[in-house]
Amino acid sequence: MMRVRIIDGHCDALYKMFEQPSIDFYDPAAGLDVSYARIKQANVKIQFFAIFLPERITVPQFDHYLEYINIFYRKITCDGRVRLIKNRDDLYAVWHSDQIGAILTLEGADAVQGNPLYTRTLYHLGVRFVGVTWNYGNWAADGILEPRQSGFSNRGKSFIKDCCDLGILLDASHLSAAAFWDLAAATAKPFVATHSNAKALCGHPRNLDDDQLRELIRRDGRIGVTFVPWFVDSANATIDGVLRHIDYIGALGGERQLVFGSDFDGISRAIPNLEHAGQYVNLVDALEKRYSGTQVQRFLNGNWFSFLERHLPVH
Repeated sequence: MMRVRIIDGHCDALYKMFEQPSIDFYDPAAGLDVSYARIKQANVKIQFFAIFLPERITVPQFDHYLEYINIFYRKITCDGRVRLIKNRDDLYAVWHSDQIGAILTLEGADAVQGNPLYTRTLYHLGVRFVGVTWNYGNWAADGILEPRQSGFSNRGKSFIKDCCDLGILLDASHLSAAAFWDLAAATAKPFVATHSNAKALCGHPRNLDDDQLRELIRRDGRIGVTFVPWFVDSANATIDGVLRHIDYIGALGGERQLVFGSDFDGISRAIPNLEHAGQYVNLVDALEKRYSGTQVQRFLNGNWFSFLERHLPVH
């Protein structure tokens, strides 16, 4: 049977390639959760690649982002097998070809420092989603683990406007609760949470409470169910546990907003039988036993595709 195509909204393969320059995305033995061989194996058609600076970089510089983007262009889109998606034309071209699509995202805008030229440069280089913080605070906003738990600064609110004016989409995963609601108040546009689960099922701070989930659903944003074990279940994460989060978000009315954001290559421990992109097939098998074919297609690609089709730049 033909496998359903998959769109995955978050991975940290670039982080591993930044930390270990010898890693080859096209080498099946490279040790990446998201390698070319593994995403081909699982029929991942579009993969989001995050620019995430390691915590050891205590003073992030814009050049660090440029290093990541250079790795992406030199080592991933180097020979045409993977194509960067910057607009709807690219989206359609990938969907109707043998190419795999890649979307560049920024996880932590620390080095932007409120400089609109930096924001515009990221856009020109192909970044289409921005998570403003990682877990802690920066010049723009507080992350979910920042003790003061504030929202967006004035400069951060200007950054939201700059992103929206350019066509950069915003990602609320990692934001403090106050910052989540500041983002919701600052823009009428839909936004996403690329890799967060339901807090009612697993109380990790990185998960979203019911009000946040309902807001993303109300605005027709997207909620990326993630495979981080400690976001799935505090004790014993399984594929069935992932399905429970899907059931829960669906029961809130989120069937058309529910997507996936694996966080592969960003986790030190994995769910059994869902340990890398090549094992997506095990999740697909479990989904097909519980949901209709239409629902499975929506979760795996349709919901992400419709969002990208609506909100990416036209050309």
